[in-house]
Amino acid sequence: MRSLFMRLKAMMVAAAGAVVLSSPVYALDAAAAKAAAQKNACMGCHAVDKKLVGPSYKDVAAKYKGTNPAELAVSIKKGGAGKWGPVPMPAQAALSDNDAKLLAEWILAGAPDK
Repeated sequence: MRSLFMRLKAMMVAAAGAVVLSSPVYALDAAAAKAAAQKNACMGCHAVDKKLVGPSYKDVAAKYKGTNPAELAVSIKKGGAGKWGPVPMPAQAALSDNDAKLLAEWILAGAPDK
């Protein structure tokens, strides 16, 4: 009986380790995200903490809290209208998928400086 318990315990530890190792654990590179926002002219319409032409990144983060960054990245690239009022967001088709994902993660994190 003890042997069976030890084997089950070992299997549970191994399974837990596999889950931890497969989880995406990384630090957001806020400097790279902010640079991407500036390089791609996002900051011409958006600011971190106040509405310009479009909503602030903090407002976007609050509205889309819990959203998968991949979904927001698609929305950034496609653009849209009606989500934040009458002014449409133009499509950002030239934005790379990596930059779109980085920007989405940064925005959802509240557009931190660091």
